[in-house]
Amino acid sequence: MIQILVNKSKNTVLLFVMVLISCGNFSQTTQEKNLAKTVVKKPVKTNSTPATKVGANQTTAYLPLLKNKRIGIVANQTSVIFKDPSLRTYTHLVDSLMALNVTVKKVFAPEHGFRGTADAGELIKDGTDTKTGLPLISLYGANKKPTAVQLQDLDLIIFDIQDVGARFYTYISTLHYVMEACAEQKIPLLILDRPNPNGHYIDGPILEPAFKSFVGMHPVPVVHGMTIAEYAKMINGEKWLENAVQCSLQIVPVANYTRQTPYSLPIKPSPNLPNDVAINLYPSLCFFEGTNVSAGRGTDKQFQIFGSPYLKTNSGMFTYQFTPQPNPGAKSPKHQDKLCYGMDLSQTKPLNNLNLNYLVNAYQATANKATFFNSFFSKLAGTASLQSQIESGMSAPEITQTWAKNLSAYNQMRQPYLLYP
Repeated sequence: MIQILVNKSKNTVLLFVMVLISCGNFSQTTQEKNLAKTVVKKPVKTNSTPATKVGANQTTAYLPLLKNKRIGIVANQTSVIFKDPSLRTYTHLVDSLMALNVTVKKVFAPEHGFRGTADAGELIKDGTDTKTGLPLISLYGANKKPTAVQLQDLDLIIFDIQDVGARFYTYISTLHYVMEACAEQKIPLLILDRPNPNGHYIDGPILEPAFKSFVGMHPVPVVHGMTIAEYAKMINGEKWLENAVQCSLQIVPVANYTRQTPYSLPIKPSPNLPNDVAINLYPSLCFFEGTNVSAGRGTDKQFQIFGSPYLKTNSGMFTYQFTPQPNPGAKSPKHQDKLCYGMDLSQTKPLNNLNLNYLVNAYQATANKATFFNSFFSKLAGTASLQSQIESGMSAPEITQTWAKNLSAYNQMRQPYLLYP
């Protein structure tokens, strides 16, 4: 069952959505049936545009769902409730709920950990949160999917993590496994939605089944154009979970939000995405992770610059120089202590599409092209075609044109799952 409560005021399209999709033999409690009848009050009209309000901040919408329930929370450093419209002061969701006497039993942490300080790919261990004393269960490493034992004392799980809208950003892979575990154990999942800073476009090759991995689990483009909650609906609707199980979803959407609403992330979603420029460039520059070119890890301009020691022979284009050094989030960066030649993109205007020119130009300027790509590249691309297209000498516009048909089909597929105009 899907029930959507919509306020059609001038600036607010969606205030609250409750999505309840049956999970095996899971049945609604009387309390949940009553909640489905909740009426959302219309906001007082003003001359100013209402501020975007993330799901976590709409506590009156979801606190009744938590009453007398044992709660698990999938969270990291971005899982906060903002105290003022400027987004400068906030409290962590876990701390806030515990202060409200919600029975939080444990926290599940994605890549980079609960506090968001671990390197990309670094093994995250289970432990205890020093502030709250809650058990911390890592969902990155050997245990990517919550086990039945880890879920046996829980009545509901909350998922509240800031995503950046790229297929290879692993928070949506964690979402997949959490949904699958919840479906199998018949535990509802409450998603507190947040804006997608790259939600205004879709682009890139569609992932092929042969290249499925934790950095790409679903047949979607590199830039999928959906929020976490929308993506969860699509995972259910397209039956991508093991054995086509269905997760019972309850969603609190972002208020006063459209795909064109500017949203500056107030908290780094991961150690190497320090600002809006890096987040915007990330889908285009992350391809370099599968090459011998650095994307700026080990500098203070992560995903805002790129370069390598092997681009210095190119005349004129790659004049920017940097030397990667260990820093928080990059303990052993690529080309550590080596002078790299490349480009500084930190002043680049925001992109509305993937820019393949960076990748194509770097390949063409590399003297030993046989060492440019590594085995990780096709996992990131989701296909072997992109590497072969670049190696064959195709230009960036020629390559992107080959994606058009599949992108059109994907755009049609995702329409039923969209929550925002």
